[in-house]
Amino acid sequence: MKKLMIFACLFFAILLTFASNTQAQTRKKGISDQGKGAIIGGAGGAVAGGLIGHNVGGALIGGAIGAGGGYIIGNETRRAREKKERARRIAWRRAHPRHHTHPYSKTTTVTTVKYQ
Repeated sequence: MKKLMIFACLFFAILLTFASNTQAQTRKKGISDQGKGAIIGGAGGAVAGGLIGHNVGGALIGGAIGAGGGYIIGNETRRAREKKERARRIAWRRAHPRHHTHPYSKTTTVTTVKYQ
């Protein structure tokens, strides 16, 4: 029975891993990085908890801890990617200042003459 449960957990973990990598014909929003991390972490934690605890309780606890950890890692991955994207945009704008000026906002310089 233990071997059957271990193989079933491994099968579902591999199935979830490959199912998250497939793409449909129509491009949809998809699942967030936090969701992917929670799914993968939960599956891995459930397998590890089942192997370590040798019962369903260990698998449930391991899955919950793994899902929480996976969510946190997915969130940090998303934030790092957004930070890199912002830095890339700022660097491009600094390198190409001509493209980011409004065509009607030309400034004129005024010189003042002092009369004595």
